[in-house]
Amino acid sequence: MNPPASNVVKNPRAQHGFRSRTCSITSLGSYVPERILSNADLEEMVDTSDEWITSRTGIRQRRIAAANEHTSDMAAKAALRAMAKGGITPEQVELIIVATITPDMPSPATACLVQQQIGAYRAGVFDIGAACSGFIYALEVGQQFIMSRTHDTVLVIGAEKLSCVVDWTDRNTCVLFGDGAGAAILQSRPNAHGLLTACMGSDGNKADLLSIPGGGCRCPASVESVSARMHFLRMEGKETFKNAVNAMDTAAQEALRRCELDISQIKCIIPHQANQRIIEAVGERLGAKPEQIFVNLEKYGNTSAASVAIALDEAVESGRVQRGDLILLIVFGAGLTWGAAVIEW
Repeated sequence: MNPPASNVVKNPRAQHGFRSRTCSITSLGSYVPERILSNADLEEMVDTSDEWITSRTGIRQRRIAAANEHTSDMAAKAALRAMAKGGITPEQVELIIVATITPDMPSPATACLVQQQIGAYRAGVFDIGAACSGFIYALEVGQQFIMSRTHDTVLVIGAEKLSCVVDWTDRNTCVLFGDGAGAAILQSRPNAHGLLTACMGSDGNKADLLSIPGGGCRCPASVESVSARMHFLRMEGKETFKNAVNAMDTAAQEALRRCELDISQIKCIIPHQANQRIIEAVGERLGAKPEQIFVNLEKYGNTSAASVAIALDEAVESGRVQRGDLILLIVFGAGLTWGAAVIEW
């Protein structure tokens, strides 16, 4: 049974001791490429239709990066927008975390290339690979540096150029994905709870359900691996769908329980933008009202680690979220990985 609604917000992170402090998202930014690939365009590429795609996924179009536009470029543009809105200079950024499964290259980290583009030369940097769950994982890691007073300003980015790893001959997967980036500035805001909790989980036993098998040391690039299309994303749709709904519901329920919150107290629910049917199924399990759920899936498709970051930025910019509102982020991705986070805006 859910606890009764109240105006009191419990912060599970509250700790005793002078070192601990809260962590808030103080500004956001996002970027999507100019090129729009519509369902009608896909009808010319593979055996599919606008009606089939829309009815099964909710996606009507997606953004595709230019050939010379890379993950680091999109990440840097989103970061600069977040910095501009928050009045943050490059010198203030002390740590950059980039969540992505489509890095510019295996090494160095994409975060290094972002650092160079935004001029944040005082920052330490690294990447996180948690697929579509990456942004929440990166938020949770970043907030630890704020709470421990190791850093005062952390830049977290989710960015993907999935168009480079999508098999455009596979009608079951190529209709789902798009490119983009979203960024958040993390700082301690006085008299604010900020990031209340984050629940993360994974199940490596189901890693084969959603993967890019080629390109690592297990399957290095070769004539044979390229011919076998091993470097493109592969997904078992039905099993992924089932696991996504179960995992997202479980993570969200646990996050609410930790904060002693009822779903009715959440102003805005931002689920991973992968599939409209998944979003609706998770919403029904949580007992959420449709007007609580923010969806921009129809415009961008699944942008993996950038998904909830872009949606959160748009929700705030559109006025769906005001200072003091409670937000629930829910994610699911390859790994399998999943997570949920409760934020007091």
